[in-house]
Amino acid sequence: MTTKPYADKVAMVVGGSSGIGLATAKLLQERGARVTIADIEPPSDSSGDIPEWVRCDVRNPNEVETTVKHIAGTEGLHWLVYSAGIQRYGTVVETLVEEYDLVQSINARGAFLAAKFAIPHMRNGGAIVNVSSVQGSACQNGVAAYAASKGAMDALTRAMALDHAAQNIRINAVLPGTIDTQMVRASAEMVRGSGTTEDVLQDWGRLHPLGRVGQPEEVAKVIAFLLSDEASFATGGTYRVDGGLLAQLSVRL
Repeated sequence: MTTKPYADKVAMVVGGSSGIGLATAKLLQERGARVTIADIEPPSDSSGDIPEWVRCDVRNPNEVETTVKHIAGTEGLHWLVYSAGIQRYGTVVETLVEEYDLVQSINARGAFLAAKFAIPHMRNGGAIVNVSSVQGSACQNGVAAYAASKGAMDALTRAMALDHAAQNIRINAVLPGTIDTQMVRASAEMVRGSGTTEDVLQDWGRLHPLGRVGQPEEVAKVIAFLLSDEASFATGGTYRVDGGLLAQLSVRL
């Protein structure tokens, strides 16, 4: 088996400058794909071989369309990973309208825009993976805007999978649990009180049946599988990468 199994693939990773997106971009590149990161900020990690970065504000349709055209070039586009996302906390009463709109514009509307402009460049079929969350299926208190955006992403994933199956374009979503990313660490910092961020991450990890939080690279491997021909009969699915979090009931025997 070749060590560069993705050598013939062109991939765009939106929101690939940190966390799950960056881990995915690096993995796809390691396996031979021509990867470009589209993000409003440059990659946060300068170690190793970092893929090309193009600035893109996913709230701006013109920027998204221009970025897709640049990445696709004359070769077209094979794979799209949408990993852009932000978190805001609050009930519907507490959440400002502007905050709610911001979350939707990046998490849900951005996924729509990326697919809208990417799909026409997938001339001979392709694959899309949206990075959603377990909170689109079951959620904690005080995450109204975020949960709504991820639920919308899951529904959009199913709709697009049906609409574009005849074009041999497969579209799936991954639903991570608690993953050790900058966004999760920022949340842990917010609630740590007199403890440390590491204490909070350990506490959150114990809520998962596997007893720990996940790593971005663990989610990236599932994304790479769903993009690849090894998942050629998988479309319209939402795949949990959550350490068993959603498999359990809170009531224990």
